[in-house]
Amino acid sequence: NAEYGGEKLYGKVSPLQVVAPNTALKLRCIRDFKDGKLHRVAGDEWNFEGPGTYIPRVEVQVVEIVKAIVIKPNQALRLRARKEFTDETGQKRKAGEEWLVRDVGAFLPKVEEEVVQTLSAYVLTDKKALHLQSTRTYVDCFGKERKAGEEWLVTLEDAEIHIPDVYEKVIGEVKITTLTSRQYVVVIDPVGSDGKPQMGKRELRKGEAVFFLRPGERLESGIQNVHVLDSEEALLLRAREAFVDGEEKRKPGDRWMIYGPDDYVPPVEVEIVEKRRAIPLDENEGIYVRDLKSGKVRLVKGQAYMLNPYEELWEKDLPAVVEELLSKGTGSDGKSSGARNRTRAVTYRTPHNSAIQIYDYKAKKARVVFGPELVMLGPDEHFTILSLSGDKPKRPHVIKSLHLFLGPDFTTDIVIVETGDHARLSLKLSYNWYFEIEKSKLGDAEKIFSVPDFVGDACKAIASRVRGAVASVSFDHFHKHSAHLIRSAVFGVDSNDKIRNRFEFTSNSLVITNIDIQSVEPVDQRTRDALQKSVQLAIEITTKSQEAAARHEAERREQEARGRLERQKINDEAEAEKARKSLLELQAQSATVEA
Repeated sequence: NAEYGGEKLYGKVSPLQVVAPNTALKLRCIRDFKDGKLHRVAGDEWNFEGPGTYIPRVEVQVVEIVKAIVIKPNQALRLRARKEFTDETGQKRKAGEEWLVRDVGAFLPKVEEEVVQTLSAYVLTDKKALHLQSTRTYVDCFGKERKAGEEWLVTLEDAEIHIPDVYEKVIGEVKITTLTSRQYVVVIDPVGSDGKPQMGKRELRKGEAVFFLRPGERLESGIQNVHVLDSEEALLLRAREAFVDGEEKRKPGDRWMIYGPDDYVPPVEVEIVEKRRAIPLDENEGIYVRDLKSGKVRLVKGQAYMLNPYEELWEKDLPAVVEELLSKGTGSDGKSSGARNRTRAVTYRTPHNSAIQIYDYKAKKARVVFGPELVMLGPDEHFTILSLSGDKPKRPHVIKSLHLFLGPDFTTDIVIVETGDHARLSLKLSYNWYFEIEKSKLGDAEKIFSVPDFVGDACKAIASRVRGAVASVSFDHFHKHSAHLIRSAVFGVDSNDKIRNRFEFTSNSLVITNIDIQSVEPVDQRTRDALQKSVQLAIEITTKSQEAAARHEAERREQEARGRLERQKINDEAEAEKARKSLLELQAQSATVEA
């Protein structure tokens, strides 16, 4: 084209822009002009949708190319209005309003529409439902009016797929609850027929059943199995509220039991307190049972016992010392270690030739049991703990014991004494003792426990007698006659000046039968050294005297032997002379005869 006067070509000659199908050009008016019948104002925006060829104008600026969004099956497009306008369906939209486009196919948004996001549908099955909450009051896609904050479920019965609306908030997916014929659940705050939760109510649902928990509903203790009881089991029940149980009227707080064999599903008015089982007890086993109404505690033994509705097992507490002694010895369950079952009767095996005292604080009486015997404590009974002296020399409260040995036995003690000449000696003494009682007499049996520490008392009494006797004699006299002196001091002498053979304590029938002096040692080191030196000197003197006596005896025997030898020699010479004399006489006679 020829240029008119004053016209000048701006830029190059450009080809016209072709707009493809499912696309559009976003145009903006940069100054006012008239577009056919429409009057465009600077700042207006609109789309030029394809297919078509766009002829540019100087008053119009191409902002961008807009492509259509493809909405697939089970998808929706969430849009937001930039300003107030009327959409393609003829519905008026306000600025900021959001809505969904669910039509499958290509969607070309207008300039007044903003794409927020693409939503995918939730697939619902017979085992899965969708939990939704309304963010404002509106009518949902099923035609139901939903109030702000209302919650509901969308299940397979409502739709196979569901795309949440703009006013629907997805709380989560709910799985189906399945109950077998041996299961049940208790639903708290169940949803009523009007679709609203019944706050504070409880509903029992038994199997076989399948259901979804509605919003606001929850299970108490989850899915529970039907309680199956055998012949030795029972259920302790308590009424939560008043109701009629068959022919009986139950009041709140009532307790009763269901005994087996049976199966049981508790109604919502009933609370299961515990499952109980009959406790089998041998003749040597027992349990403590307390009555909840009267508070009395009793001992049950030797039978299979099932607790009553208003009974419970009672725990018997024992002092820490007794617990320790039971754990070291033979405990309640016949075990030597492990924690004691406090509801089981406390038992103790009394050893042979021993006694144990048990005090009943309720009856205020004591009883003595002689071994071998199995002792079982009643609810108000406790062991008498023996605290005896021990070690050498004796110290109090060293030995703790539940039983008392009757003897015969021995006790060793170290006693410090001082002689009349102030020589301090350490005596190691051993006493043989036993209790002289008749088990059939109640008084004798209780007498042996009248002295709490018989070992310490006996050792103190004997030591005082020994000290008194030793203090009246010198060291040399005691050193020579220690055994006789100590025995006579402890046992005493009779009318014939003979030492008695027993020393009896009348308070607890303890009898001392013998005293063994194991050692006598001076306490002072110098005295001990002097005594040792004197003993060595005495041994040397004795040895030398024995050597002199032996030497003298040897010399005497030698002199006797020498005298006998000389005498024999003289006798032999005399006999020889007699023989020579005889010979000479015979020779003389012979010579005479010859002459």
